[in-house]
Amino acid sequence: MSARILLVEDDPTVAEVVTRYLERDGHLVECVGDGAEALGRALAGPPDLLVLDLRPSETDGPQICRKLRERWPVPVIMLTALGEETDRIVGLEIGADDYVTKPFSPRELALRVQSVLRRARDASAPAGTGVLRDGDLTVDVGAHEVRLGEAEVTLTAREFDLLTHLMRNPRQAFSRPALLDQVWGWSFGDSSTVTVHVRRLREKIERDPTAPRRIVTVWGVGYRYEPLAVP
Repeated sequence: MSARILLVEDDPTVAEVVTRYLERDGHLVECVGDGAEALGRALAGPPDLLVLDLRPSETDGPQICRKLRERWPVPVIMLTALGEETDRIVGLEIGADDYVTKPFSPRELALRVQSVLRRARDASAPAGTGVLRDGDLTVDVGAHEVRLGEAEVTLTAREFDLLTHLMRNPRQAFSRPALLDQVWGWSFGDSSTVTVHVRRLREKIERDPTAPRRIVTVWGVGYRYEPLAVP
């Protein structure tokens, strides 16, 4: 599973090690340490995956991620400082598919890259077809399109995966670890990843995100999709 990867990292040592590991897996890696240059290159020709420090030297990570998301659904893995929970939450809030905390094992990052690439490619595969409907909410799995009434709803690849998984299993309660395993494909991870994605989904598909009717919280367990009888 080779891919073109744009790595944004201003630490030469980290950049060299990460590049070597990713190239060992067969990927074509372009590494830049300048945020503005990275954004320009990505917009000129979107990579298959973006790996970036949350705070590269000039243009910050969130700005790069937001601008790319406006144009293409490029998968994103963010590198964050160890213990900086705020950084991790910001990364997830703006649509990063995954994050790895520094210091990290280059091999772990390489495995996360493979996982994110696999899910991105699975999402575009023709095997995932069909249309899911719930009142005014329509999810065309094959077209990877979501509509709320007549309006199109823009979701990241991971948000789309989470929504389709919940809709295909209505009224079934899932714990956060179960969703990490079944949607993210992680056997371990930070459950705040699920929490942030659920919050973002509610903001996009619920009429009142503060009182959700579709993606409801099951206290002490996790979340459940509750179909609406009428739009």
